Amino acid sequence: MLACVKIEKKTLGHVRINHSKIIKINGYFCRKTNIMKIKQHIPNTLTIMNLLSGLISLTLTIQGSYAYASLFIFIAAVFDFLDGNAARILNAHSELGKQLDSLADMVSFGVAPGIMIFQMISGHCAGSCNVLERMHITPYFAMLIPVCSALRLAKFNIDLRQEVNFIGIPTPATAIFFASIPLVLFVQPGLFSLIHLDFMMTVFSNTRILTILAVFFSYLLISEFKIFSMKFKNLAWHGNELRYIFLISSISLFILFFLSAIPIIIILYILMSIFFQNYIVE
Repeated sequence: MLACVKIEKKTLGHVRINHSKIIKINGYFCRKTNIMKIKQHIPNTLTIMNLLSGLISLTLTIQGSYAYASLFIFIAAVFDFLDGNAARILNAHSELGKQLDSLADMVSFGVAPGIMIFQMISGHCAGSCNVLERMHITPYFAMLIPVCSALRLAKFNIDLRQEVNFIGIPTPATAIFFASIPLVLFVQPGLFSLIHLDFMMTVFSNTRILTILAVFFSYLLISEFKIFSMKFKNLAWHGNELRYIFLISSISLFILFFLSAIPIIIILYILMSIFFQNYIVE
């Protein structure tokens, strides 16, 4: 598809005429511009917004605003979803976009949640009776999240088995799980939900549990477990059974528990993938 930009006659002398690109319409000389060049930049622009959201999340974490930092990780996940779909719809795949997407995901879904959990564990280390916590060693287990995310993303770029589903949990799922923790601790208590899960505040306030979760999810990132994707090639039930069951279950959990449902949904995603390994194709 082509667009036409008007060029004044008095400036035509300064324009090197290429008859394949310059045409005359109604007395005006016009330069033909390929709109596809514009379309190709749309996915990359969305990817950059993903990266920017991750950077904002990092700065908010450093400032101690964990709830807002979590919000920007979720915003980054939305942009990550949109850039992939935009690339498919506009047929604007490129090697640059592929590499840029991995770099943006590394910041938004690796570094941002890793630093967030590091800070949250660090804040509870003072005065602890645990030797590792008192020596401020425990928080560094959170650094496994960005390290394993980097390995996961590098592997994804060269692993041809992951065209339909995933091998190892995708980085956005890990980031969403950890980003939901500040929401459960600081936001959900002031919001309405049909069923309150007060025990989750106790669970996520425990630094040892946060450390175990950091190690557990880091392992899942680089594991060989097959994880089903939420990419619907069609709306038929056959072939999408896991996706529909997960989607319906997630909506139900969200209605019941609101923000507290988010970490449960991610755990459900992992358990369904592990339990139905034989049904997930590579």
